[in-house]
Amino acid sequence: MSGTRRPSNRAVALVVLAVALLLAGVVSFYAAGSPDGLNRVALDQGFADTQEAHAAGNGPFAGYATRDVEDERLSGGLAGVVGVLVVLALAGGLTFAVRRRDTSDG
Repeated sequence: MSGTRRPSNRAVALVVLAVALLLAGVVSFYAAGSPDGLNRVALDQGFADTQEAHAAGNGPFAGYATRDVEDERLSGGLAGVVGVLVVLALAGGLTFAVRRRDTSDG
């Protein structure tokens, strides 16, 4: 097995990022339009009408869409891409903070 090369961590990270952005930006448009689990239960159990407006309900990416972008496909794709980037930035920052912790006892 000395002839096989392992991909670098950077290459793997770039591929993961590209796939995540592709899924969020393009494939998410084709996701099912039916209610998700919590919404389905609320509808089935008859308490969906008790839902209240969310504090961030008029935010720039509320409702899986981008405010002021008229094209539905582009609006949802942008919201997905921004969501992926925010989550990866938070996860990367947390990972960096945990890895940099001083573990010396002395």
